[in-house]
This record gives sequence, C-alpha cells and structure tokens, in this order.
Amino acid sequence: MRALLPLLLLLPGLLAAQEPPRPRARALGIAPGAYQPGPRDAITDVAGVRVGQVTVRLGDSVRTGITAILPHGGNLFLDRVPAAVHVGNGFGKLLGSTQVNELGELESPILLTCTLCVWKAADALVAWMLEQPGMEGVRSINPLVAETNDGTLNAIRSRPITPEQVRAALAAADTGAVAEGSVGAGTGTIAYSWKGGIGTASRKAGATEWTVGVLVQANHGGDLTILGIPVGRELGRSGITRGGARNGDGSIIIVVATDAPLSDRNLRRLAARAMLGLGRTGSSAQNGSGDYVIAFSTSPAVRRPRDARRLTPTELGNEEMNPLFQAAAEATEEAIYDALFTATTTEANGTRVEAIPLEDVRRILRKYGR
Repeated sequence: MRALLPLLLLLPGLLAAQEPPRPRARALGIAPGAYQPGPRDAITDVAGVRVGQVTVRLGDSVRTGITAILPHGGNLFLDRVPAAVHVGNGFGKLLGSTQVNELGELESPILLTCTLCVWKAADALVAWMLEQPGMEGVRSINPLVAETNDGTLNAIRSRPITPEQVRAALAAADTGAVAEGSVGAGTGTIAYSWKGGIGTASRKAGATEWTVGVLVQANHGGDLTILGIPVGRELGRSGITRGGARNGDGSIIIVVATDAPLSDRNLRRLAARAMLGLGRTGSSAQNGSGDYVIAFSTSPAVRRPRDARRLTPTELGNEEMNPLFQAAAEATEEAIYDALFTATTTEANGTRVEAIPLEDVRRILRKYGR
C-alpha cells in the first residue's frame, strides 16, 4: 500500500468532490535520462527507507500535512546515518541543518511540512523520540524539519499541524509505494503555477549495484520545461508573473537517499547534483525560492553509532561517484514531473489552483516530436 495515512478533516460532501488518481510521468511516456528506475520508481527503492504521510484538510481553508522520511527502521538517534544538506537558495527555514552539516550525520527522521508549522512539528518529533527505548537520559536532539510555504491554499497562520498528526505520519511510515500529488506536505503546494505536491522517483546507478531515490515537496516556480520542451510557455504560463507575484518564487525540498556507502562529504556533492535535475524542469532558484537538498546514505558500512569513539567506514572513492551523480539528477527531474502530474485541482482558502492539463501536455510533446 502507498505510505499515506490520511487525516481528513472535511466538510460534508467534500470527499466526494476529490478527483480520481492521475497518472505518473512514466505512464505518459515521459522517462527522463538514461538509467532505469527501481521496481517502485520511488525513494523506497533504497533498501530500508520508510515514508509516512498525513494529509490535513479542514473545512474550506486548511490544506496541509506532514511527510516523514526515515532512513531505516531503527532508532536514528542511536544508530545515525551520514548526511548532508545542500543549499540551492537559502530563502527557507530548514531546522537542524547546521548541525547536520557540521557533524555530517542525521540523528532524527526527516519531516516536511508547511512554513509556520516547522516548530510545532519539531517539538512533536522531539517528544516522540524521547519516548523511544534507549533514550533515557538524552538531553539534546537535533530534529531535521523542512518546509515550503503553502499559504495560498492553506490558512497557514492557524498553524494547523498537531502532535497527533506528526505521530501518525511516523507510525504510518513503511517501505512500500509512496503516495504522490496533493498529499502529506504537498497537500497545499503550487508548482510552476499549477497544483504541486509530493513526487518521488528512483534510479539504478548505471552498471553499479547502487540505487538512488528522491522525494520532493514541490512548491516552486519558473519556466516549466519537460524533456527540454517549453511546456509552460506553450500553456501560456511562462513563469513571468502570477497574481502579482513572480512565478519563480516558492520553494522545493528535495530528499535524496542512496544505499551506496558514502561519506558526508560525497553526500554533499551528490545533493548538489539534484539541483541539476531541478534546473532541467525550468527552475532557476529565484530570490524568493527556498531550495534545499537533504542527502543521506542507508549503507550499514557507514553507519555511525552514537557512542562510537572511532569510526572505520568503508566508503566509495571519488572516482566511483559519476553514476550516482547522474542518477540523482535524473530521479530529481522525474520526481518533479510526478509531483505535478499526480496533483489534483484544489480549491481552498479563497483560491482555486488547477492541476496541469495532461492532455495538453501530451499534445505539446507530440508537437515537438516527443
């Protein structure tokens, strides 16, 4: 089953108005890059990675949620993974990033949510972690919580995320297929002036044994390009203006997972390549866009036990990175397409945001010979 636990707080009749599921990019014949995806074409193709989501819809004004990513099924505080954060454009509130980059390790699940919910989500995550076995006596935790601003479709000032919702997302996390589109932290997001959301994809890194998986919270803008074709311009949305605001402003969070045994230094390099995939879809990381990449390795060979005095990891050398770089760029590009294609038209908070018209996308791609 898809890793989504819906928490739907709905007005009567609103559930019936929801659109049926929409196809992913590959179902439309859009398969960017040269490498092959994993069996789910999702971040959970990286062994051990778990994703859980809670969708919050309340009345006609709240459209938001929580997406939780766990690198493995154990206690991340006690059995840490190497990690890095790359800042494409730092207009955002990525809580916990400085310690991740200073120490090169992740000690908590990753949460994605809305901008003004970051601190409430972090507080709930810390409380949950302190309750886990083996956490007695712990006096410091670095929760990693990322955000995009869904305040157009969501009554963001109400800060609607609750501790129960955070716990539900963590409890729902599993290794199966990942729900995409207008779910979890993507419930109220907008991308390239169409409805955005959660998207995911994966790649086998060429002829190597390694997999790279990506999950995005797409809430960004720019000049939408699909397989090099100016789809946004063809649809009359060129990324210049929207509602008096520059369409390039917004944010995207990109989470990159791999089972390759990488140091935090090479994870930082891997994270930077995800920005190339973002650029292929038409984003230039404009001034008001908070564009962040979080990368981690699940490989047992590079785990970092909390109390270890010395670490003797077996990690890949620099010369082995090229297939992983390619895989990260390709999977990021496809994950963004999936976020757009699977998102559904949403009306809330006095605003209606349309899903991208897929028949028109097909027509434009055929026009350009794709």
